[in-house]
Amino acid sequence: MIRNILGSVVALAGAASAVLSPFRDWYGARAGHDYRVADLFEGITPTESGVLVSILLPFLGAALLVVLGVVLRSRLVVALAGLVVLGFTILWMVRQGQAAGSLVVGGDGEGLQVGVVNALAGGVLMLIGALLMSGRRSRRERRAVREREPVEPFAVPAADQVDTWPPTQEPGMSVQTSPWPEPEVDPYTGPDPRDPRDARTRSYPQAVPHPEDDPRDPVHPPHPPPPPRQG
Repeated sequence: MIRNILGSVVALAGAASAVLSPFRDWYGARAGHDYRVADLFEGITPTESGVLVSILLPFLGAALLVVLGVVLRSRLVVALAGLVVLGFTILWMVRQGQAAGSLVVGGDGEGLQVGVVNALAGGVLMLIGALLMSGRRSRRERRAVREREPVEPFAVPAADQVDTWPPTQEPGMSVQTSPWPEPEVDPYTGPDPRDPRDARTRSYPQAVPHPEDDPRDPVHPPHPPPPPRQG
């Protein structure tokens, strides 16, 4: 991702340099947009050219290729744009050298000027941007990356979060919503002798409490009931 962003920025900077180069001087006091595209194949002439049919035209096409390559993340398209800019610039240098007899770099305004440098720099930046870009992965590569990725275990919940089960973080049977501990269940599972609905408990013998376990008052025990009267 970072390589694609860095390569895109470098390639776009090269496209901007290439598009601006025809508006600067190329040789002597003649700007780049004064050279026709036809002059690159037929020979340099002193005839001035329109902007849309000048050397600016292939540079605009290269800039559009760079934008398309950045959108599609295609290294091949960006590299093709750089080759177009370098190819037309080198072809112009060959034709200009044939027309002038030789190419010179002069500081007095007679010779190669800064416009040519901008065009060459733009083409080189496009190629560097294509090399920096990682491009788009194919379906087979993306599938292989997904298969190689390890399966991460479920993260341990934080201390202030309710522990849940199953580990899909959906509430389950073990969710504890109260901060207090759960009450312990009596392990005795037999019938309740106090339950009148259970007929089985009526036949169970009742334990006789010991005198010391009698909760009644030992000092004033209750009087036994009087015997029934004889009729």
